[in-house]
Amino acid sequence: MTTIRAGDPSPTFAPGMSPSDAVSAVLARNWWAFAIRGVLGIAVGLVTFVIPAATMLALVLLFAVYMLLDGVFSIVAAFRAARQHDRWGLLALEGVADLVAGAIAILWPGITVVAFVLLIAAWAIVSGGLVLAAAFRLNIEHGRWWLALGGAASVIYGALLIVAPLIGALVLTWWFGAYALVFGVALLILAFRLRARHYSRLHPAVARGAT
Repeated sequence: MTTIRAGDPSPTFAPGMSPSDAVSAVLARNWWAFAIRGVLGIAVGLVTFVIPAATMLALVLLFAVYMLLDGVFSIVAAFRAARQHDRWGLLALEGVADLVAGAIAILWPGITVVAFVLLIAAWAIVSGGLVLAAAFRLNIEHGRWWLALGGAASVIYGALLIVAPLIGALVLTWWFGAYALVFGVALLILAFRLRARHYSRLHPAVARGAT
């Protein structure tokens, strides 16, 4: 059960509330976060289809910059550890490996694309699995199947990348754009469902009058 007091920004959860109801209520209160993620996903998908080559190059360069910065910070941490007579070898080795990976990404972006594709595949499968697990803890009335659709799209996208990692940067970019569009639309629809459920909890009399 949920106790609602006038002027409360959010409902108060009773101790006897089921875990599914508690998770659903929390997601409903934060519907705007799903809306933002959905809009961003749709925007990224559209940009990817308009300028696919630039999108893939931007992803590779972003990966390269991250590797270079991470390598520098790892080496700095290794020097600090050495000055304090702590173990520094692994930190230094990690820093060198990151710098090498960043340099390869800049000098030979083709090789980086393959590695980057496999990295995206692993991320998509893991994140999609987590989203699917969260979907089955969400009430059906709150849009469970839309959240499940987003998770399934992520898992399928990752599996396709593993099956065919060498089909070309252009097609991979299109896959990324399609995935971003499907995931974004699913989250945007879910956000509106959650918003409706949230305001029906806050204003039950209005919701009954609308129906």
